[in-house]
Formats: sequence, C-alpha cells, structure tokens
Amino acid sequence: MVKMPELLIEILSEEIPARMQARAAADLKRLVTAGLKDAGLEFTSADAFVTPRRLALVVEGVPEKQPDVSEEKRGPKVDAPEQAVNGFKGSLPDDAVIEERETPKGTFFFATIDKKGIPARDIIFSRLKPFLDEMTWPKSMRWGQSHRRWVRPIHSIVLIFNDEIIEGGLAEHGFGATSLIGPKEDRPEGVISVGGLTLGHRFLAPEPFSVSNFADYKQKLFDAKVMLDPADRSAKIETDAKALAEEAGVKLKDDPGLLAEVTGLVEWPIVLMGIIEDQFMGLPDEVLITSMRSHQKYFACLNADGALANKFIVVANTETADGGAQIVAGNERVLRARLSDAKFFWDQDRAKTLESRVDVLKDRVFHAQLLTLLEKVDRVASLAGYLAEDVGASDAKLAQRAALLAKADLSTGMVAEFPDLQGLMGQYYALNDGEDVTVARAIAEHYSPVGPNDACPTAPISVCVALADKIDTLVGFFGIKEKPTGSKDPYALRRSALGVIRLILENDIRIKLRDVIGFSQFLYDLNHFDESNDSRRKFNAGEIGWQDVERTKLSEDVESLLPFFADRLKVHLKERGTSHDLIDAVISQGTEDDLVRLMKRVHALQEFLSTEDGKNLLAGWRRAANILKIEEKKDGMSYTDAADAALFDRDEERALADQLAAIGPDVSSAVADERFQDAMQAIAGLRAPVDAFFDKVTVNADDPALRANRLKLLNGIRSALDGVADFSKIEGG
Repeated sequence: MVKMPELLIEILSEEIPARMQARAAADLKRLVTAGLKDAGLEFTSADAFVTPRRLALVVEGVPEKQPDVSEEKRGPKVDAPEQAVNGFKGSLPDDAVIEERETPKGTFFFATIDKKGIPARDIIFSRLKPFLDEMTWPKSMRWGQSHRRWVRPIHSIVLIFNDEIIEGGLAEHGFGATSLIGPKEDRPEGVISVGGLTLGHRFLAPEPFSVSNFADYKQKLFDAKVMLDPADRSAKIETDAKALAEEAGVKLKDDPGLLAEVTGLVEWPIVLMGIIEDQFMGLPDEVLITSMRSHQKYFACLNADGALANKFIVVANTETADGGAQIVAGNERVLRARLSDAKFFWDQDRAKTLESRVDVLKDRVFHAQLLTLLEKVDRVASLAGYLAEDVGASDAKLAQRAALLAKADLSTGMVAEFPDLQGLMGQYYALNDGEDVTVARAIAEHYSPVGPNDACPTAPISVCVALADKIDTLVGFFGIKEKPTGSKDPYALRRSALGVIRLILENDIRIKLRDVIGFSQFLYDLNHFDESNDSRRKFNAGEIGWQDVERTKLSEDVESLLPFFADRLKVHLKERGTSHDLIDAVISQGTEDDLVRLMKRVHALQEFLSTEDGKNLLAGWRRAANILKIEEKKDGMSYTDAADAALFDRDEERALADQLAAIGPDVSSAVADERFQDAMQAIAGLRAPVDAFFDKVTVNADDPALRANRLKLLNGIRSALDGVADFSKIEGG
C-alpha cells in the first residue's frame, strides 16, 4: 500500500493556558487547511492536538505539489496596431504558445500558458509565519525585542512533509525564541528554529530528540512522558481517579468542566489522593468544593450516601520516586491553609445576623447613577411584594423579607474570599439565624437562572425575588441609557432579560410586563428622580401600598425594554426550534406583554400553519394583501369600510361576506378567552370561500363601484386574519 504524503507541524512554546488550548488547536487546523485549499493542495484528513506546551497538526494526503494548470489568454486582433500586439506578446512568458484563431468577431491572437505547480513543501514553509500571525488569542504577550504578539514565547517548530524534515529558521521579528533546540551559536538571536527536533516532558525527559513523521512523533513523545492527545489524557485521568476513589471506598464526584481544565494542565497525568482534615468537614460542602476546585483544581469525592467525603483527588504532572507522597503532603498543606481561612470566615460570619448586615449595603455602590445596594434592596423588596400574588406566593411579607436579606452576604468574609458563593452563603447564614426556609432558599436562588442552561427557580418566594432583582436591574440601566449595543453588554442585561423570560415561562406566571416595568420605574422615580407625584409621596410614607399606586407613563428609555424583551424572547425560542417570524407575527401587534399568553398564541399559530388549511389561507391572505397594497396606492385611498351586500353579484362574494361575518364574533371571543386553537379553527373556515372567491371573481371589475366593493371584501380577509396575528411577518409559503 502506497503511503500518502503527510504534513506534520508542531509549535513548541511555554505553557498555553488550559482555557485557550481547544480553540488554539482548532484555529491552527482551520488556518493551515484553508491555506492548503487556497493553494490548490487538497488533502484527505486533518487532526489537531494540544498539550500545555505544544500545538500539533497532522494533515494526511497532501499532494507533493500543486497541479499543473494551463491558462488561455486572448489578445488583440491580428490586424490591431503593432504597439498593441507587441504589448500583448511582451506580457507573456517565454514558453507561451501563441496562435491566431477565428472567432465570430474576427481573428484574434490567443496564448496558451502552462503553469507548473509549486512544490507543496515550499508553499507550506512560506505560509508558516502567516499561520502564526493569524492565530487569535484572548490574551497574548510580547517577549524579548519583539513587536509581535503570541500567547507565550515560542521555542521551536517541527515541520515535516512526506517524511522530509524542512529545516530553517523563522526570523520575522517578534517570533524570537527564549531558548532554542540545538546549538544556540548556530542560530541568530531572535530566530525560531524550524526542523525535526522537539522536546518531551519538561522534567522527566528534558533532552531534545528528532522525529521523522507523525507516528514516530507521537510514539517518541509518549516515550518522553508526553500524552499528545487530550482525549487520551482525559480518559486516563478519569479512569485512574475512579479506580483510586473506589479503592478508598469513595466515589469520584463528576465534574466534566474540571476534568477538561486539568487535562489542559498536564502532559503526563499522575492521579493521587489526599485527605481533608476532620476539623474542616463541618464547613458547607460548597465551601469545601470551591476551595478544592477553583483554587487548587482538586476533584471532590463522595461517600456511598452521597455526602462529601474527606478525600480529594489531585492530578500531578510528574512521576516521583516516592510514589507522589511529597506531592500529596504539599497539596494537603496548601488545602489546610485555605480551609483554615474558610473556617475562620465561617465562624466569624455566623456571629452576626444577616439582618444586621443589611445597613452596611448603604456603603456599597450599585451604580454611580443608581445609587447604593441598600436602595436597590429596598426597591427589590417592594417589587417582590408587588409580584407575590401573581407569582403564587402565599405571603408577600416573606418575599419582601427574602429580598431585604438577599444581598446581605456580600459583606461577609466568606463571600469576599469566595465570590462565587454569594447567595448560597446567604442561605446558610439565614438558616443559622432562624429565618424561614423559603426565605433562605430564595436568597440562594435569587441570582438564577444565570444562563440558558442554568436551573430555573420554581419556589414562589424564590421566583418573586429573582424576578424583582432582574427587572430592577433592567429598568435601572435602561432608565439611565446604559443599554447593550452590538456585542457590548457590560452589565449582562441580555442575560437578565433571558432570566426574566425563563422565570415567567417555566413557571407559567401570568403577569403583564408593562405593568411590572411601570411599577419598577415608579420605585426608581420615588427614590431618585421625582417625588412630586402624590401617590409616590403617600407610598413612601406608608399611607398606601403598591396595589394603590397610580403609575405614570413609561419613559422613552424604559419603554424600549419591551422590544428588548421581544428580541430576547425570539433568540430564546429560536434556539428551541420556534421560527422567529411566528413570534414576530404575534409580538408586532403590540398588545401582547403577557409572555405565557403570547406563547399560547405562537404555538396555536405554528400548529395552524402546519395544516393545509393554514398554508392555503396564508397564501390567500398574501394575495388579498398584495392586491390591496397595489390598488390602495394607485387610488390614494384605503378600502377599510364594510362591503355593501347590495352590490354583490356573485354567489362567491356573498359566501365570503357571510363567512367573514360569522367568524368575527367567534374569533374575538376565542382570543379573549385564550382559546387560540378555537380561534384558528374559526379562521380555517375562511379557506373554502376565499379559494372560491379568487377562483371565480375578478376583483378589478370594470364597474368602479363593484371593484371598490370587492376590494373591501379583500380587506375583510386581511382584517380577519390580522385579528389573530400579523400575517405580513410570516415568511415562506
């Protein structure tokens, strides 16, 4: 079997951050393969690999050179001026074949130019620097006298094509190596060596060695204590960790994110187990796990009952003569120090109640224009109380209590040390203070959902506070014109809006967004902008409750929140397979701000348009709307009046008018009662008379009165369907 030519590239560097590795490998593969294709070098397969110190790419089936091509070029006519002819001939290479050829437009000179394909190795080497230049990194650095940037200093490059080592140096200012494989005296300063030499594990196999092809490269790396394929390293870590945990009578806690990160930190993974001292096992599990995971990259273990075990898994990047005993001891010391701090914070924080910490929030700025966290807490508490009944919370005071305490843990030592635990620590401290369980739970859950895949709270008190917190944030920032623009969203307002949408839809909450937004604006106005309104003064004095507040018109900026929610809803539903045009068709009518009701309408419309009646009726609506658009523009008037039955001269006109009259009350009643399926069924009754009307009736009759009356019938069709959705927004069909 003939071996296909193979391209091997390795970029050896200082340690590439784990979070950047997967994208870097994908970028290298994309850039190189695209460059090969652009050069006419087709290939059969390409695979990229990455370790902390290297990016590698192997491309199979690359031809040894570009294909030869023959290009034909037409010149001037044979009888053209001599200057033109000589200019044409002078532009051609010496080996071009020139002939005269008859064409329908006369006799012309034609030249045939044969171009020999360039060897692939020359193309590959010439494009090596652009490949490096074009790679993008979230963060990069310069080193030495370089003016160019890369993620980390590059040491050397392996470049082998068809078992031939391509040797050289890359001296493109900015890609200077901090150390080079091979004698330094043979390389000018700032030149990256290119060839067949590489390095294995930094400590276990530090000497350079030569490779000849990918199979040789991968095996020699393994012999030099480097597992090239991240999938192999990940599988080894997981398998060895599970086996070690099982041997110790515990179970490894699944953590795919940590596994991926640790895989990117080691080239030769060695799995070891450490012990957590008993004095720390009284800390909340989340504190223990965060200390281990976030700071030290340790895997947690569980007992048979699911409780956190007093053992952890650490993955080393080296082998030791003592079987890792010193490594384990060192990691236990580091963990002990971290957990000692955590225990101190845990004990100190519980000495004060959450309620006593609320007043401290007056010293924490929420935003320069939106004042302090204490004022935000006050607004959120009022808004949570306002929402309680609609959300299904039996006790509005509990919702307000949870909102009042929700941010109090921000002043605790534990949250200062572990910011990711805010809310969760508040729950623990609330329970310690004897707060209601639902209040404690709401404190923990009020930031949720954080993203599209984050769990959504379902407990009514939690939902109240989570909704209130997010809506307050949105109204505040929109009110001061701090809206997302393009890809910029510094205050994560898109995420907050998605959170509101998910909380409402997943909990089937029947609220009108405009009213809720209006009350939130009222609370901002009350505290910051305008106290002239009497209802605001009375509310502030406690003379009236939120139920009695007369809300003013939304400001222009806050009003723009409603289309913002609509856009977020479209993105959310599109990801779940609902076409955006159906959402537009319902939203664009501008009357629907009850998201649950809106979704019922969208689903009913989607189901209707999937039927033959729906498809045909949509086609009929389009025909009617298009004719009306043309004729109304031509006539300079609209045909919105009711058609005159006395002018009907065809049975099809009468049948259509009768059906329009018959379904009108049915559609209105069904929509009002949220029987959207029934509304669509009533609309479907128009299909037959609409089809018959267009089949048998000429709309643009010679008689002007008859023509106008028929146009009014078309408007009846348009209006009937617009009663359930804006059909102009529906695409296709």
